[in-house]
Amino acid sequence: MEKGSPRHRVTAHDHGGTPARRGKSLKRITVLGAVAALLAGAVATAPAGYAADRDAPGTTEARGAAVAAARAAEAGIHWTACPSDWQLAAPIQCGWVTVPIDYARPNGPTIKLAVDRARSTGTKAQRQGSLIYNPGGPGGSGLSFPRRTTTKNAIWAATAKAYDFVGFDPRGVGHSAPVSCEDPGAFAKAPKPDPVPRDAADKLALRKTAARYADGCHERGGRLLPYLTTPNTARDMDVIRAALGDKKINYLGVSYGTYLGAVYATLFPTHVRRLLVDSVVDPSPDHIWYRNNLDQDVAFQGRWNDWEDWVARHDANYHLGTTRAAVERQWLRLRATAAAHPLGGVVGPAELIAFFQNAPYYDQYWTIVAGAWSQYVAGDTKPLISAATPAAAGSADAVAAENENAVYTAVECNDAAWPRSWATWDRDNTRLNATYPLMTWPNAAMNLPCATWHEPQLTPLDVRSHAGLPAVLIVQSTRDAATPYPGAVELHRRLKGSEMITERGAGSHGVTGLVNPCINDRVTAYFVNGRLDAHDVTCAPHATPQPPARTTVKAKAADLPTTG
Repeated sequence: MEKGSPRHRVTAHDHGGTPARRGKSLKRITVLGAVAALLAGAVATAPAGYAADRDAPGTTEARGAAVAAARAAEAGIHWTACPSDWQLAAPIQCGWVTVPIDYARPNGPTIKLAVDRARSTGTKAQRQGSLIYNPGGPGGSGLSFPRRTTTKNAIWAATAKAYDFVGFDPRGVGHSAPVSCEDPGAFAKAPKPDPVPRDAADKLALRKTAARYADGCHERGGRLLPYLTTPNTARDMDVIRAALGDKKINYLGVSYGTYLGAVYATLFPTHVRRLLVDSVVDPSPDHIWYRNNLDQDVAFQGRWNDWEDWVARHDANYHLGTTRAAVERQWLRLRATAAAHPLGGVVGPAELIAFFQNAPYYDQYWTIVAGAWSQYVAGDTKPLISAATPAAAGSADAVAAENENAVYTAVECNDAAWPRSWATWDRDNTRLNATYPLMTWPNAAMNLPCATWHEPQLTPLDVRSHAGLPAVLIVQSTRDAATPYPGAVELHRRLKGSEMITERGAGSHGVTGLVNPCINDRVTAYFVNGRLDAHDVTCAPHATPQPPARTTVKAKAADLPTTG
């Protein structure tokens, strides 16, 4: 529910996304269950001894998933050097896994999923299988994950000895039958309209833009579009598990990847060996996804306030105000300037929000965002303009950004019914915006295509633990903006026997990649030895960022590593 990594576009997510990001006033009944029943006779029988696991809405998709997994287990993965344009150097290897578009029709059309791996760095005796990763989104690529074994990352060193690190592009993402909702050049065009409406005319324009985007998804998304759902991605992950030759999955999911992991655990409880979720989406059916986004607006404002307090404490470095109120006035002044005259001709309020939201997302960005802003106020405008300028039309980054946004929209709109009434959206977001203005309307603008979505919308899966599911480890910070803390508490309640590590007073999105031995040591113990504490644990926060001696900023915040 977050975007797995910060993007130069208006998004409050990577649940999640990337970072996504939920009560519905109108339910649309999915047709997939009815279609599945009609097609049940066409489903091939799984080989003897290959048991289908729990599935929903019926048994048809479960049988289809079993068939696909059995085929993948037989075919395996042909590992080769990665294509040069993937920018994944040896020892990382790449391959493909074939999955059906529709699990109710495993003998129907298929797509190929891009996967990669770095072999475990330990001995044969130390190896425990594969560790599969999802960074969030929906729409985030996990292909960079194997790099963690090749960069001397101390946090993951022991885990890398035990596992092959495996990443993949989920269906519709990157190299896995990518989908599109809009011409990437048009998507990259800047400045975009201010996502915060001032009057009824602006709200009407917002609605028209969202409806056009939904239309574009329907027209450009192809036959895969209706099947871009979290349950289908979970089924894909089980096929990948089988192709890897693993009887059970080891999994690390961050942000939206936590919901994907929870759905997998519900559908395939006996296929889970170890499963860790970090920065958790609330999986309640009445939260997926509309209410989750509303909850997110509140949490983003809280973390924005934390950052402004930090900037004020370091006024000697940044000169942006000695109180939160003074820093906020500077922000509103900058926003108004960009609205009247886009900075550098391309950075308006939408682009500013897309850049500045990195601060409440990840506290590793506190110094980056504050530094660029401080330099702008001091008269050096280039760092801020460079950092907030979207990827150039025609670039690979622009194509990737449009694709990620398309998948984010499709998965969230397909996963659940959204309010169809504009009155509901207007009421809820107008109310929230009065107190939590940072992300409320930008978040609504991003998700508003779901109000006029053309494809069938599912009833969300009731995430629960079932017989055979081992203990799941949950990691969450209390001040997380993209996936608010109550979501982790709710998942903990639903997955009986799970254990939870809480990072008290911290708010960076994605906890397991940060330096906090109280968390790092437990994550390692869980993956390497299967060891848990037999009780929930609360850890002190990781260290707060400190301003550099000289305030500098990278040209692009997206170039920096993330915790996902």
